Amino acid sequence: MPSYKAPVEDTLFLLYDVLGFDRHANLPGFADASRDVVEAVLLESAKLCEEVLQPVNRSGDVEGCTRSADGSVTTPKGFKAAYDAFADGGWIGLSADPDYGGQGLPHTIAAIVNEYASAANMALAMYPGLTQGAIAALTLHGSDALKQAYLPKMIAGTWTGTMNLTEPHCGTDLGLIKTKAVPNGDGSYRITGTKIFISAGEHDLTENIVHLVLARIEGAPEGTKGISLFVVPKFKLDADGAPGERNAVSCGSLEHKMGIHGNATCVMNYDGATGWLVGEENRGLPAMFTMMNEARLGVGIQGLAQSEVAYQNAVAYAKDRLQGRALSGAKEPAKPADPIIVHPDVRRTLLSIKAFNEAARALILWTSLKGDVGHASEDAKDKQAGDDLMGLLTPVIKGVITDVGFDNTVKAQQMFGGHGYVAEWGMEQFVRDARIAMIYEGANGVQAMDLVGRKLGRDGGRAIMALFKEIDGFIKENGGIRDLKPFLEALKKARDDLQKAATWFMMHAMRKPENAGAGATDFMHLLGLVALGYMWARIAKTALAKQASGEGDAARMEARLTTGRFFIERSLPETATRLAAISAGADAVMALPAEAF
Repeated sequence: MPSYKAPVEDTLFLLYDVLGFDRHANLPGFADASRDVVEAVLLESAKLCEEVLQPVNRSGDVEGCTRSADGSVTTPKGFKAAYDAFADGGWIGLSADPDYGGQGLPHTIAAIVNEYASAANMALAMYPGLTQGAIAALTLHGSDALKQAYLPKMIAGTWTGTMNLTEPHCGTDLGLIKTKAVPNGDGSYRITGTKIFISAGEHDLTENIVHLVLARIEGAPEGTKGISLFVVPKFKLDADGAPGERNAVSCGSLEHKMGIHGNATCVMNYDGATGWLVGEENRGLPAMFTMMNEARLGVGIQGLAQSEVAYQNAVAYAKDRLQGRALSGAKEPAKPADPIIVHPDVRRTLLSIKAFNEAARALILWTSLKGDVGHASEDAKDKQAGDDLMGLLTPVIKGVITDVGFDNTVKAQQMFGGHGYVAEWGMEQFVRDARIAMIYEGANGVQAMDLVGRKLGRDGGRAIMALFKEIDGFIKENGGIRDLKPFLEALKKARDDLQKAATWFMMHAMRKPENAGAGATDFMHLLGLVALGYMWARIAKTALAKQASGEGDAARMEARLTTGRFFIERSLPETATRLAAISAGADAVMALPAEAF
């Protein structure tokens, strides 16, 4: 059976030693997040995830969710108790507004807990994860009345939240939405339509479910300019604010899907259900994008989480499984064979996952921290820098980390040979669960187009120019550290490849837009590699400093440097391949007639 151990020590090293989380203690939210508090939070969350969430992951996958004839949905055995433990611990409201019962800690801390929860049980973690996104949307865009009515219960975990965008005929192109909203004359609306692929749309974990639904008010403009956002609860609230009359919203069916079987993915039918407007009429997309951006970062975290748990189990197996002898001679002659971790190709595979995981975790924390500082600071430059970096890297974190995270679960499964294909070992579940992260919250090709088509040139390319400036400053500032030189040289080469790619788009994409479309995914991964390489350079600098001062665990520091060297030698040079593909343009991509496919 698979197991999981939350990487608390590695997280704390990144958070404090590499990224300097404690330097922001003067900012709102950070003041309450002392190191003692953060360590206690991470250790307690790790214990909950390891001992409560993870034990029902495999059984929840086997059992799945079931729908009764009346449309009610039952989650797998043990999910209700595990969810209650998560909610009762206050984990859903970790970074939520204290005015509504949240703890007000930086979102970075919540991101860490979400990684642990998703690694332990991704299907279960989606229920509170979606609720956190709905909380964020209501906090920023809801009226005071809506906030008072819904946020305290959602933050407490008594109610959960969902996002309802997709319809049978439209996914990415939300301008095609047909769900309609008709004013009732009392400030509420009648919502009618069908939504599909709604995660956590119906379940038995909480007493109410708060749906955030995109719909078009009668007479609104066509396309995305005429979309509004509504709160549509499963149960309407009575005079005391408690769940009362059942609303006209129901689960029409459950999707039969590849993975995340423990999460109820529903077809939701709205038959004149009562809803209340969130924000302004015809301004639903900006409000929903708050939730979608939260979700996209959360999905990136899911990609890392599945990569991490798959890696942990692959390493344990590689150290235990005896097959063949080491090429340089028997390492354990007293045994009939050596453990497979002695074989170079096994080590190459495991190191490729390990090197990615450590840098991806750093990238998520760095991006989240920049966002937190931007939100908390009164300095306009800090706010702009935080918003710019979040905008630039959100599609990268979502697209690259889930692409590579899925590949890593397959690599980890491969370590088991035929046992990896057998369900009882649990590896095939990690592969199936990780696969959805590349698809939902905007398929990864869409993320790449968002990056190239919208984020790259926004504000005259201000965000990517700021990234170049930061990387260049780091390289210049640390050029005198002899042992860091290989990292800096590799980072400089990758950074130059990225700039050449961006320049190529500037020269060729305006004239021929297909050039941008054909190279978008390669550019997204090129940018991801540079960002990961920058994280490794920062990790290496910190590890070298600790070695020199005799601080920390010497073996861990050496392991980090060795893993980082593997990344810059084996993974980072891929930027040249990505640049070559981008520079080839769209001619070969677009030349084949459709009937020839």
